[in-house]
Amino acid sequence: MAWRPVFRVGLLVMAILSIATTLPANKKPPPAPVNLNTATSEELQQVPGIGPVTADKILQMRKSYGAFKSVDDLRAVRGIGPKRLEKMRKYLTVGKAASQSKPASASKPVTPSKPTVPPKPSTVPAEPPDRSL
Repeated sequence: MAWRPVFRVGLLVMAILSIATTLPANKKPPPAPVNLNTATSEELQQVPGIGPVTADKILQMRKSYGAFKSVDDLRAVRGIGPKRLEKMRKYLTVGKAASQSKPASASKPVTPSKPTVPPKPSTVPAEPPDRSL
C-alpha cells in the first residue's frame, strides 16, 4: 500500500503540468507593424490579442470584402472591440493589397519562344548488328 501516496503525488504533478502548458504565454510582439492586407495567418498571430481563430476571421473578412482601408475596419470582426483594438493598433498597419499580377507598365513584353520540336526519326533503315564475333 506504499505505492498509493506516490501515485497520488504523480497524478498531482501531472495535473499541475498540464494546466501550466495550457495557460497562454506572453507573445513577443512583431518587430515591425503587420500589414492587414498582405499578412498570413501566422503573421497576424504574432500580434498580441490575435490568436488562430481571430486571424482566420480577419483573413475571411479580407477575402469577402476586399482590402482593409484602415485598422479601424477590424471593429467589424466579431470579437474585436474598442479596447482590444487599441491594444493591437500599434502592431498593425494597412498598406496596399498584394496584387495578383504586375501592372502592364512595369513588366517587359514577353516574346514568345519557338516551340521545341523533337528531331524527326531517320528514314534510312539501320544496319543490322555485326554478328561475326
